[in-house]
Amino acid sequence: MAAIKELIRTEADGSLSFGDYELDKKTKLADFNHQGNLYKVKTFQEITKLERNEMFVYESVPGTAVQHFQVSENGVEFQVEGPEDAQITIGLENDMEYVVQVDGVNTGTVKTNLGGKLPLSVELEAREMVSVKITKA
Repeated sequence: MAAIKELIRTEADGSLSFGDYELDKKTKLADFNHQGNLYKVKTFQEITKLERNEMFVYESVPGTAVQHFQVSENGVEFQVEGPEDAQITIGLENDMEYVVQVDGVNTGTVKTNLGGKLPLSVELEAREMVSVKITKA
């Protein structure tokens, strides 16, 4: 298992990695500067949450570890792992349709709500890492 022990870090490719689902109690790290934005991460066994400039970006229940999280104007891409299946919510553009791919398999088109939140479920049990790619339809 590859929990992010520093809670959040910048990778060599410019992406972010964050989250430690192995923690017993909620742990936070605020004001992490990445590409001119301030990030805040809250993570432990029950939940992992990421905010950028005090705006919602990512949440998983239960907690997960996310690697190579990259946001572009067309969507978001990352790899995720955890001890069990997770419900993930991603903050994107309001009222927009996105194509969701999990491990290269198209799982369908999902429309964000007026708050821009896109929910998805990811099967994580007995798997090392699952790749998720969400792009505008």
